[in-house]
Amino acid sequence: MSGAIPGTWGCVLARGKSWGTALLERFHHPAQVVVTGFLVTILTGTVLLSLPVATTAGDGASPVEALFTATSAVCVTGLVVTDLDERWSMFGELVIMALVQVGGLGLMTIATLFAILLSGRLGLRARLAAQVETKTLRMTDVRRVVRRVVAFSLVSEAVVGVVLTARLIIGYGEAPSRAIYLGFFHAVSAFNNAGFTLWPDGLVRFAADPWIILTVCVAVIVGGLGFPVVFELARNWRRPRGWSILTRVTVAATVVLLAGGTLVLSAAEWNNPGTLGALPEADRLPGGFMMAVMPRSGGLNAVDVGRMHTESWLVTDVLMFIGGGSAGTAGGIKVTTFGLLAFVLWAEMRGETHVNVGHRRLPDGTQRQAIAIVLLGIAMVTAGTFTLLAMTSHTLDRVLFEVVSAFGTVGLSTGITAELPPAAKVVLIVLMFVGRIGPLTFATALALRERTRRYELPVERPIVG
Repeated sequence: MSGAIPGTWGCVLARGKSWGTALLERFHHPAQVVVTGFLVTILTGTVLLSLPVATTAGDGASPVEALFTATSAVCVTGLVVTDLDERWSMFGELVIMALVQVGGLGLMTIATLFAILLSGRLGLRARLAAQVETKTLRMTDVRRVVRRVVAFSLVSEAVVGVVLTARLIIGYGEAPSRAIYLGFFHAVSAFNNAGFTLWPDGLVRFAADPWIILTVCVAVIVGGLGFPVVFELARNWRRPRGWSILTRVTVAATVVLLAGGTLVLSAAEWNNPGTLGALPEADRLPGGFMMAVMPRSGGLNAVDVGRMHTESWLVTDVLMFIGGGSAGTAGGIKVTTFGLLAFVLWAEMRGETHVNVGHRRLPDGTQRQAIAIVLLGIAMVTAGTFTLLAMTSHTLDRVLFEVVSAFGTVGLSTGITAELPPAAKVVLIVLMFVGRIGPLTFATALALRERTRRYELPVERPIVG
């Protein structure tokens, strides 16, 4: 019957519910909505990038190339098989920019905002799904947090875009229209920790320009801290004693990793003529700082990553695997997970029965979640590395770097991405997808329902170690 809306959807619209609420009620677990939403967005981007209008040659991208690029954009990774500005037309670049924005903010955050605007209310499943994506602690906070996340993201990108645009006009003589396009594209890429750039050498040409480098680094750090941490710091930055465990651990771990990464990478690459050694001595330490910032998930490079020393690749692997803060635009297992496990280790070494962070005790469930995330991450990286080694002739150090970069949604590369066979690129696609939505969220989404054991078994303590 023409114009009729059958089944569930007709009933939903008749009751006045939004499309977002209707979609959410079709699933058993909020994590399933997040996974499905990302899949749908990736497939949509793949179709758009496959169109002839999306490429400069007008030939349209192959299915694997379009899927790889769309996944890299939605998962805010930045790995590419071809140079963006050479391969993709302005339409294709704008599609990539839009996919980065959607992936950075979080698909369910945007869907929740639309549901608020269209219906003015949210169902229980919509609130739960938004919690999964934004990591809010109470369902009553969802509406307020979603609005603040979107507003903060757009304002931050606008500020970074203006600074970059002004610098490109004043310092490099770019035409205003081109400077605006470049400035805001890279502002979106930097704040969302996406790693996409329209220059074939990344930001190498700006390695000695603090206006460009420091602006991009600040955008990556702020976007990667995590929205709950940023909002709490904005409220209570003068009272560190009142910070939550999340903020304390995230800030402390971030400072330690940035400072340690800067010192180690600067020392390792100081005299390397292919990286920092090519810069004036005054610019080498800022270059080392950027080398420590970008593995947080930023992915924008100011040096040739392929010419870094092997030991520097290993340090970068560790930083990429850890990633940035929870509920932000960064990937990896998250600095919060890393920091909490450090407290668990410290408590175990001291023989304490509970794990304390400051004046708070860490719940056992949170400890198990952190351990599960790390183990799942290690398993994914190990399986991906083994598979790529079997498929290609590249060395272990380069393959491991590529796999960790994909899993951590970083986007840094030693230069082997374009050389990989289609099957190996599919492996990286899976790693980027799992790394973006989180190993634990992905595993939870695969479960049809939660199972609660109705009885407890006797305790037995095995020998450990």
